[in-house]
Amino acid sequence: MEYLVLARKFRPQTFEDVAGQEHVVKTLRNAIGQGRVAHAFLFSGPRGVGKTSVARILAKSLNCEKGPTATPCNVCSNCREITKGSSLDVREIDGASNRGIDEIRELRENVKFAPAAAKYKIYIIDEVHMLTQPAFNALLKTLEEPPAHVIFIFATTENHKVPATILSRCQCYDFRRISLAEIAANLGRVAVAEGIQISPAALLWIAEAGDGSMRDAQSIFDQVISYAGMNISDTDVEEILGLVDRKYLFSLSAAVLQRNAGKCLIILEEAYLAGIDMKHFYQMMLKHFRNLLLVKIAADGSSSFDIAPEQIQKLKDQVQKISRETLQRYLEILIKEEDSFRRSQEARMKLETVIVGLAYLEPIIPLGEIISTIESIEQKLRQGLPVAANIGPQLSTNKQVKEMPADYGAEINIADEKNNGGNLLNQDKPTGDLATLGDNLKKFIKKESAILGAKIDSAEILSYENGLLTLGFPRGYLFLENISEKSQKEQLQQISGSFFQENVTLKIQINETQKVNASNNNGRSKANNINDIKREAMNHPLLQKVLDEFSGARLVEIKPRIDKSR
Repeated sequence: MEYLVLARKFRPQTFEDVAGQEHVVKTLRNAIGQGRVAHAFLFSGPRGVGKTSVARILAKSLNCEKGPTATPCNVCSNCREITKGSSLDVREIDGASNRGIDEIRELRENVKFAPAAAKYKIYIIDEVHMLTQPAFNALLKTLEEPPAHVIFIFATTENHKVPATILSRCQCYDFRRISLAEIAANLGRVAVAEGIQISPAALLWIAEAGDGSMRDAQSIFDQVISYAGMNISDTDVEEILGLVDRKYLFSLSAAVLQRNAGKCLIILEEAYLAGIDMKHFYQMMLKHFRNLLLVKIAADGSSSFDIAPEQIQKLKDQVQKISRETLQRYLEILIKEEDSFRRSQEARMKLETVIVGLAYLEPIIPLGEIISTIESIEQKLRQGLPVAANIGPQLSTNKQVKEMPADYGAEINIADEKNNGGNLLNQDKPTGDLATLGDNLKKFIKKESAILGAKIDSAEILSYENGLLTLGFPRGYLFLENISEKSQKEQLQQISGSFFQENVTLKIQINETQKVNASNNNGRSKANNINDIKREAMNHPLLQKVLDEFSGARLVEIKPRIDKSR
């Protein structure tokens, strides 16, 4: 007896045997049980996922001597003939070789005749998209209103090439790629039935090589058996599938993530001398970096991406200290260079160029981490602590200090603060005489709000007791009315509370003993005039816009312009 390949020997014979197409199987079983079988079906999907097998099972279900039934017996003459492909009432037609209008005309003539032995005459047309446009047109009328004893089942891998007029006359079923776990489970049952010794990991490798196609995976399994016999080791599978390439992939990605360009070149040299095709290796590398990104993003849910379980932990170990942004950037570069790499005459040299570029790429620091680090530095500057103590592994102290907004450097001298005890406040809560307390409070407010700090520059602390802070301002002070507004007062209370480390109630009053900083003026009216000019300048929309746009900007001094021509 001639040898049957595994894909034929273990072809599904009932709906229960079909793997990975539960949505199709359930619908067809229900349709048969309810007597709602359509006159035309279109099965579409990737190769090797069960389209023709389901078409045959459906034909057996309809023509079984015990049927129509959702579970054909597979022992009656009709079932056996359909399984062997010798039934007179179930014809399988190759659309690629019978694509002309003459063949369709012949089919139209034959559908008039009743079935020879079964209940239905069933036409299974594989790769139906290969029919010519005139052939499709000739089929339209018959497909729309066929005789009651005729059922059409079309199968195609490219349903977008089937005319819409044909699709509208069929029930359309989309077949999916079969998952890695389902293919591996099927191969395991085949191995048990055939008495083959093989590890679960090797079965997963074969299933992965099938790329979602059960038939492809079974064909590869056949090839592995021919190579290694009935006792298959992992090494045998690695050799025949070329999985030795994987060790170079993990080594290369590790070198890239470590930014070791020299090691990258050495690994590529070893892969080249091992006989690995560079263009094929590039495609594998694309998929490998995709897997790295998926594992980084999905974490524990990465098993749903059809990645072999033994690879997932290796991938997780590699990306543990790498940011998602960096991995995404690597993958974007590889995708961008794919087209030029494919057209390159020097594949090895091009690959080396791309990999060295990846290795020298600066890691991308997440924006949230940058903001968090800046906030940490800001907090340390407020407290007078050394900023080098803990600013994150990726950012240098010098770089961060240089990038801080200008107002920090202007208001705080870290060296001076260290000499004064390392803290503006010197203790847990600020203490000292009112003059020193006032100076420190003004500095703190200026750091928190440069605008508000400028407005209270002339204030004096008259008293601070039991959370009540009394600020005195000279009569006629420029910003007195503005500071007395509710919103400004609340903001000042909040900042003062942070300074004193407790809730603060603010009281503003006129300090009769204090004079406006206009002692050199030539009279009260002139001082008031200058104050009016300053108030107008302070409330000018353009100045407010500048202060809002630049967080580090602060108002230092307002000078009236005397020369109008300037």
